[in-house]
This record gives sequence, structure tokens and C-alpha cells, in this order.
Amino acid sequence: MSDNQTNEFENAVKSMMLHVGEDPSREGLLETPKRVRKAYEFIYGGYKENPQEILSKALFTSSNEEMVLIRDIEFYSTCEHHLLPIIGRVHVAYIPDGKVVGLSKIPRVVDVFARRMQIQEQLTEQIADAIMDAIAPKGVAVVIQARHMCMEMRGVEKINSTTTT
Repeated sequence: MSDNQTNEFENAVKSMMLHVGEDPSREGLLETPKRVRKAYEFIYGGYKENPQEILSKALFTSSNEEMVLIRDIEFYSTCEHHLLPIIGRVHVAYIPDGKVVGLSKIPRVVDVFARRMQIQEQLTEQIADAIMDAIAPKGVAVVIQARHMCMEMRGVEKINSTTTT
């Protein structure tokens, strides 16, 4: 991020604080624009990563034809409609067809796509497509179970409701 972009971002955070009735010059908020910028750089780091590069670095020839299942991959993302958190678990299964991928690469791919502004349906599809494109398995399945803060903190206010895709 250039110095100009850094200043623009931090000024936008100050403007948001003013808009909601806060004073960005009060002691507890002086460093908040900088902290928010750094947090966003991490939270949205998925835009800077290529899932195909991650997967291609750990492909191995294999005669295994049994399903590979990686369950309970915890993730967080951000609802693209309200910029509120999505928190959940991803389960990924694939049936190899001559190739397998290093197990740690699947959660890394989940993080690449989750660390973008998203909707859950799209996240599910992106993970499946990336695995299909890189590994070319006989089949792939991705199931996501998640809580959406946009449903819990606003609107219908349904605490602990989950969405499965």
C-alpha cells in the first residue's frame, strides 16, 4: 500500500468513526485507524494469494482411489453485503485420480478464498473449483457450516443460526 493509499484508508476510518458519533482524536482511538488498516491488510490478504500456486507446489502421484476427507477446517470470512464476519467450518473431500495434494494445502486454499469479501455460496464453489482444477480428482465435495454476523447482529437477529452450503 502506498503512503497515499495508507493515508486515504486511515482517513476513511476516521470519517467512519465521526459518522457513528465517535471522536477519533480521543485517547483510546488515536491509533485505531492504523490498527484497522493493518487488520484489514491481514483479513483481506487472500486477494494477494493464488490458490493454484499453493496447490501445485504439493501435488504427488498416488494410486490411492479412496476418498480423502479433511474435516473441521475453521475459517472466518467477511460478508460482502454488510462487511460483518462469517465464522465456520469447512469440510473438503475428494476422490483422487492419480494425484493427491499435501494435506496442509487444503486449509491454505480455504484461507485464500475466505480472506476476501464473500458470500458463503461463492466460497464453497471457489474452493471446489480450485481443487478440481489443480488436482483433477474423480470428484470433489465441499461443505461449509457457518454463522453469519449479518444475521445475528442486525436484521433478523437470530443468534447461533447456521447456514450450510
